[in-house]
Amino acid sequence: MHVNPIQLFDAESSTFTYILAAQDGKEAVIIDPVDRHCERDLAHLARLGLKLTYVLETHAHADHVTSAGRLRELTGARAAVPSGCGIAPAEVQLDDGDTVRFGAGEEIRVLHTPGHTSGSVSFLWRGNVFSGDTLLIDGCGRTDFQGGSAAALYDSIMLKLFALPDATRVWPAHDYKGQSVSTIGWERRHNARLAGRSREDFILLMDKLDLPRPKLIDIAVPANRQLGLAHAA
Repeated sequence: MHVNPIQLFDAESSTFTYILAAQDGKEAVIIDPVDRHCERDLAHLARLGLKLTYVLETHAHADHVTSAGRLRELTGARAAVPSGCGIAPAEVQLDDGDTVRFGAGEEIRVLHTPGHTSGSVSFLWRGNVFSGDTLLIDGCGRTDFQGGSAAALYDSIMLKLFALPDATRVWPAHDYKGQSVSTIGWERRHNARLAGRSREDFILLMDKLDLPRPKLIDIAVPANRQLGLAHAA
């Protein structure tokens, strides 16, 4: 059975969604789904004969609305989210060191990797790390909103993600340059924002980025804290 991650892309927000299929070919989880692609993602699951058991979020995204709530309603899957992101409707609130189990013996380990947001997590599965907006290919997430912290991001990457084996494949939540996958070893040696940079230099670099505010932040963050469903009155 194919056990590599299935990587799907949203061109509007440059978001990657991942489907992880259990080796027994029966169950799957999805990471960071996007509302406008709900039908596409369901079609992938149907074609492969997979039952969706969990919808996982790496954080409450600011640039797109999640389909987690809709997927949960349509498939019976449970929503599992970082405990520090204020996503109250989810059945499972994840903390550092937790394990999400699905299929026949599949285990996803939760790493709390704050910095992009205070609650951000990464997911480790079969030599793959789904790094959310914490670690990007040749970059990293911004740290200027949602409780972000350049110091925390540096520590998350250096002490948790870069402590993983070099061969660990890195699958980020976004890419803006046409790249799809990297490795921990390559990022440790070559990442333009991090390689050879001290904590103090990294903090200065991030503080000077002066990035534009995400267009959808005022819509996306409140919606994503409700799993993408309409707000309660």
